[in-house]
Amino acid sequence: MAAQSRHDRGILRRFLRDALSNRMDNVRRKRRQALHARSSDTRAPAALIFGVGASPGIGAALAQRAAQEGMVVYAAGRNPQKLEACVDEIRAAGHQAVALTVDVTQPKAIQAAFESVVRDGHRLDLVIHNVGTNRPTPFLEISPDGLEQRWKADCRSGFLVAQQAVACMLEYPERDQGRGTILFTGASASLRGKAGFAAFAQAKAGLRMLSQALAREFGPQGIHVAHVIVDGAVDGHRLREHLSDAINAKGEDGCLNPQSIAETYWALHQQHRSVWTQELDLRPFKEAW
Repeated sequence: MAAQSRHDRGILRRFLRDALSNRMDNVRRKRRQALHARSSDTRAPAALIFGVGASPGIGAALAQRAAQEGMVVYAAGRNPQKLEACVDEIRAAGHQAVALTVDVTQPKAIQAAFESVVRDGHRLDLVIHNVGTNRPTPFLEISPDGLEQRWKADCRSGFLVAQQAVACMLEYPERDQGRGTILFTGASASLRGKAGFAAFAQAKAGLRMLSQALAREFGPQGIHVAHVIVDGAVDGHRLREHLSDAINAKGEDGCLNPQSIAETYWALHQQHRSVWTQELDLRPFKEAW
């Protein structure tokens, strides 16, 4: 019996040793494959950012931040003059940028933007949907067509952008930071509907749910999807032009700084896949919430 027991323990030790050896071989093989994938993909990393306007602003700050890290930036927006001004500023700093005039309510226009990146031979690492028509409208003055247009701009466009982004990124080999990052600019309206903002709130709430569904479906496949709630006034071109007194009334750092917002987005993109954030909120320290 004792001899049989020693024999069985010997078999078990050899089995465990072989199993551990095979597991380590698999780990080393996967590491070699990942290293080969990273080293063999020599395409320049690109960022495609929708909702880029005048500087200072969130879109322009996001484009500048990505360019500073050596990414080829494709800045997409509605206004050609504002886009060119943003792109010229990036190029003047010695970085690469391309202006794309895009109406995000048009599916073919969004598709064409992605095709531009692929046609230029770049690897699409970062896609940002920074679109929002945040303006109050009395509920009884909202027409069905107007509601649909707001939904198309603020929510459906996110769906269209995400479909194109996911299709591109799933073709890439997975790396330590995943296959790519998709970020959505949200608003506090996605969490609570305020009086006068029914059209905006319904669209932003839909965008938030879209981001969660995408994160759960494609996170395990190596695509980082995150939703950023911007809660407060942004100290950007639009507010400075139309509501400068409101900015001054909030005092120092009472509004969100576009460059600081961009730093947060970049930090999300840089996250290791073992600690991916799905949602975070940004607000000034003195904002009532």
